[in-house]
Amino acid sequence: MKLGFKNFYILILLNTLIILSGCTETELIVHTAKKVQSDIITASPKGKGVYKVGKPYQIFGKWYYPAEELDYSETGIASWYGPKFHGKLTANGELFDQNLITAAHRTLPMPSAVRITNLENGRALNIRVNDRGPFARGRIIDVSRRGAQLLGFERKGTTKVKVEFLSKESRNLKIEALNNKIMKGNQPKINPSPRLTVVSKSVNSKEITNSLSKDVLDNIKTRKKYSAPPLSKTVNVLPVIPSEIYVQTGTFSKLQYALRMRDKVYKIGPTQISRHTIGGNELFRVRIGPMDNIDAADKTLLQLAKSGVVDARLVVE
Repeated sequence: MKLGFKNFYILILLNTLIILSGCTETELIVHTAKKVQSDIITASPKGKGVYKVGKPYQIFGKWYYPAEELDYSETGIASWYGPKFHGKLTANGELFDQNLITAAHRTLPMPSAVRITNLENGRALNIRVNDRGPFARGRIIDVSRRGAQLLGFERKGTTKVKVEFLSKESRNLKIEALNNKIMKGNQPKINPSPRLTVVSKSVNSKEITNSLSKDVLDNIKTRKKYSAPPLSKTVNVLPVIPSEIYVQTGTFSKLQYALRMRDKVYKIGPTQISRHTIGGNELFRVRIGPMDNIDAADKTLLQLAKSGVVDARLVVE
């Protein structure tokens, strides 16, 4: 079977990544994956961002399914990105500015708004999502350098966070992006009408408004440029609630499958099986932990990947 150039390129990258470990592996995955996903997803004019949900896409063998999740809420690990991508295109065609408050998410619409709370210091901030990522193991969102500074984890590099979708703010950003895209579009060419004798007559504006149909008035209104209210840049400090990091190796519908997974991974760390009922269905989760810190959790993820458990992920509770 012949491999295309892009597939061959990705295959070489994968072979390289297998050799690497720890922080070096994570950093290379982040930067390389962003380059690959940018080639796949970005297709808008330079610097002119558009509203985009996007089709399912694949990065390094894993599929992601973008969607408008109005009730999205997730806890996990956040990272940040900046200098190497400053001035380059984001996944919806904007120019990335590391000094603005923006973020990259793997599946949420672009642009949209989320509330990110740093679970380690209580800082909470509204952030605009306009990019795809992160693609390193165990990360749920990638914020700009400025976002990391305001949330208080720029020097540390990563932190435990809660990410919540802001429906009202996201809707305003969507309307703005869609409306302005229509305004910037090329207007259709219309053939000139034949010359007619015109008799002028003075009328007041109220008579004109009353004579227009509702459809015409609605069309005029929708053609006005819409600007979404700016997101609040205020950093709120909330009470810090103790949280712990686990490595979840799988969720199973039958206990026997969970037991098999436990037997496969128990030597890597303290393993537990928990039973849950979701939507009337009984599920069994297998987790390793709690972990002492994010570095320990990252090392466990890497060790699991090398042992064949590639779908393991970090969970913050």
